[in-house]
Order: sequence, then structure tokens, then C-alpha cells
Amino acid sequence: MPFAFPEGLAPEVYPLAWLVGRWRGEGVIEYTGIDETPFVHDLVFDHDGGPYLRFESTLRVRSAATADGEGTDGPGADEPDTVWSTETGYWRVSSDRPEGLEDDRHTLEVLVTDASGRLSLFLGVAGNGRVDLATDFVARTSTAAEVTAAKRLYGLVEGRLMWVEELAAFGHPLGSYASAQLDRVEEGA
Repeated sequence: MPFAFPEGLAPEVYPLAWLVGRWRGEGVIEYTGIDETPFVHDLVFDHDGGPYLRFESTLRVRSAATADGEGTDGPGADEPDTVWSTETGYWRVSSDRPEGLEDDRHTLEVLVTDASGRLSLFLGVAGNGRVDLATDFVARTSTAAEVTAAKRLYGLVEGRLMWVEELAAFGHPLGSYASAQLDRVEEGA
């Protein structure tokens, strides 16, 4: 199926056009001091014609009943999954081109606000269905979790959006934190 740019998408964000849409899938969180925890991830990249993409991300940890594979008719069916994190932000393709950057790669500036009280500025590169990001700056409120750095990798693999995140938090060095595989959700589905 040929790729078509979303209607009204600003040319400045054409390198990110493959992200536009609704994505949903499952993943796992596991970090020092956090037991392995399955989650469901809803992710939306959209635009309003400006030279950026907006995004919204919600991770819900699976309830014990859902994690055990019980369906909507079993015990615990009325227990909703619990929101673990919610983020909103903007992704921009930068006009800066560092010397030596391949022609098919583009520099990114990504602003992420976490509802738990953290604001992160990620810098990175995108190209060929892959995005590599690392924090340049992290600010947090006095009640937010002590996260000092993060790295994220997104990739389009056989039509699925795969991502992994590393965190430096709670005095621990950068290490694996979460990963997921998402499928594009069709409009009206």
C-alpha cells in the first residue's frame, strides 16, 4: 500500500509523517525497584497544520485480572486498568543540520510534559522509520519522581511502532525502563 502524506501536514514535518495516527499496543515496565509490570499504551500523533506534530501518550498498567488473561466476562472485568503515566508534547524537525549528518536523517526537538510534574526537552534524529532521542534538559516539580535523564528509540518495523525507553532515576544510572509494540488503530475502528 503506497504511503500518502496526511492532509494538511506542514512540509517541515514530512520526515515524521509516518508517525501520524493513533497507535495502541502492549508493553512492559521493569526498572530497579519496580517489578516487571505489563501495560497498555495508547499513543496519538496528530497535527493542526503547524510545523510540528502534537502527541499524547497514556500508559495504563494492567489490573491483576487483565494481566492473568481473564476476559471481559471474568472476575475483575469491572476493574479498569490504572493510569501509570500521561504525557503530552510537541515534536519539531529542527532547521539545524550538524555537519556530517546523513541526507536522509533530520534533527529533532521534542518537548514532553508528564502529568506527574516533569518537563523534558529531548534532542535527536529521525530518518528511515527510526527516531533516536536523548534528554538535553529535565525539569521537575518538588513532588515529581527524581528522573535526571532519558533516552528513547522509536522504530517502524513491519508496520508496527516499536519503542524502548531508558531512564536515569532515583539515583540510578541510565538503564532499561520500558518497551512496547504498537499497532496503528484505524479511524472508526
